[in-house]
Amino acid sequence: MIKTTAMLLEELNEYGSPKSKLSRMVERGECFPITRGLYETDPNVPAHLLAGSIYGPSYISFEYALGYYGLIPEAVYTVTCATFEKKKKKKYETSFGTFTYRDVPSEAFPLGIRLIQEGDYFYRIAEPEKALCDQLYTISPVPNIKKLMQLLTEDLRIEEAELKKLDADKVCEYSEAYRTTNIKKLCSLLRRI
Repeated sequence: MIKTTAMLLEELNEYGSPKSKLSRMVERGECFPITRGLYETDPNVPAHLLAGSIYGPSYISFEYALGYYGLIPEAVYTVTCATFEKKKKKKYETSFGTFTYRDVPSEAFPLGIRLIQEGDYFYRIAEPEKALCDQLYTISPVPNIKKLMQLLTEDLRIEEAELKKLDADKVCEYSEAYRTTNIKKLCSLLRRI
């Protein structure tokens, strides 16, 4: 379970020095630091369950979400997340894994996000269409739909059969919020195939 320093110190307030007790708990492996002021009590918790607590508001997207949905064949070991209006990329190296955060447009941020519960944990993850839009937002514009198809199938290695499963209407709706030609072209491409 994720706990803040304040929560742990409150739980340990019967000790003469709660901070010293917390330090001993960390040394003994009873709780594990994630980032400054944030701890986890389970050393085996999957990294994606911690992503939203480390830096936010955020949701899992980009390569990690594409891998989660099986759209890309590679295993993704860095939990990649979307934020907005942060102005710079953030990276956290923790004992649970590596987490990266990068901006998407403010208007696009709240669209197409699922809230998922796993045990006592909740996390937000982009729907497949949204994750692909977020990924394309970070890539330099391609000149035409043929090049976009090449980017999707050769560079990202997404199977055409998987692209056909995506909801073109959602992508076209999202394209208004991103205001980038890659996503407008993706809208056209998905309507054609």
